[in-house]
Amino acid sequence: MMSRTIVVTGGAGDIGQALCRRFLADGNRVAMLDRDEAALDKAVAALGSPEALLGVRADVTDLESVRQAMAEAEARHGAVDVLVNNAGGVVSPTLRTTEEADWLADIELNLNGAWRCVRAVQDSMVERRSGAILNISSVNGAGIYGYPAYSSAKAGLMQLTRFLAVELGPYGIRANAIAPGSVKTQAWKERVEKNPEIFERLKRWYPLGDICVPEDVAGVAAFLIGPDARMITGAILPVDGGLSVGSTTMAREFCGAEF
Repeated sequence: MMSRTIVVTGGAGDIGQALCRRFLADGNRVAMLDRDEAALDKAVAALGSPEALLGVRADVTDLESVRQAMAEAEARHGAVDVLVNNAGGVVSPTLRTTEEADWLADIELNLNGAWRCVRAVQDSMVERRSGAILNISSVNGAGIYGYPAYSSAKAGLMQLTRFLAVELGPYGIRANAIAPGSVKTQAWKERVEKNPEIFERLKRWYPLGDICVPEDVAGVAAFLIGPDARMITGAILPVDGGLSVGSTTMAREFCGAEF
C-alpha cells in the first residue's frame, strides 16, 4: 500500500494513539493533533516513530489553530490524504444537569471541530481529486445512552458524514464514520476506581458479551481508509458488539425466555 499523509485529531487519547499506531504500522506518515501539549508529547514519545510521526498542538474549536496545524502537517509530510476526526469528549450525563455552556462545549468539540478540520483540508483534496475523511462518531448518535449534548453532536457528525460523501464524492473523496459502543479507555478510570465491576455489568447488554478496546476501532479505521473500501462512502459502521442492534438482556425480560 502506498504511504499516505494521515491527520488524526485527538491523537493523544487512547483511541487516537491506537489509530496512529495502526496507521504507522501500515507504513503511513501521521500527524497527531491534540490540544493537550503534555499528553501530546507523551504520546509521541510512546509511539516512537520520529520520522513518520509528527505531533502538533491544535485546538479543533479554533479554526485558525486547525489551519495552522494542517499547514504544519503538510510542510512536514506533504498534502493531507486522509483526515480522521477523532477529537471528542463529554460533559453532562443528563438533560437536567446540562447547562448552556456544557451544551455548547460538547457541540463545539464533537461536531463543529470536525467541520473545521474538513474545512481546512477539503480544498486541497478537491483540487487533487482524491482523499478520505473518517469521522469517529458513537452509538450515542443513533440511540439514547446518556450524555444528550454529546449524543446530539455525534448524530450531527453522522449527518455531516453523509453530506461529505455526497458533495465530495464527485471529486474522488470518500467520507465514512465509525460508531463505537463503550470503549475501554482512560476516560473510564474514575468510574472503574469507584466500581471495579462496571465493565462486567456493561457486558451483559452487548450481544457479543464484550467491550471494545481502542485497537478494535483502529482496525476498522484502517479498512475504511484503505483500498479495499474504495467503493464505500457515506457509511456509518457500528463497532459496538451488537449493542445498537439489540440486547439479549432486554429480549429475555420481554420474552421470559433464555437465549
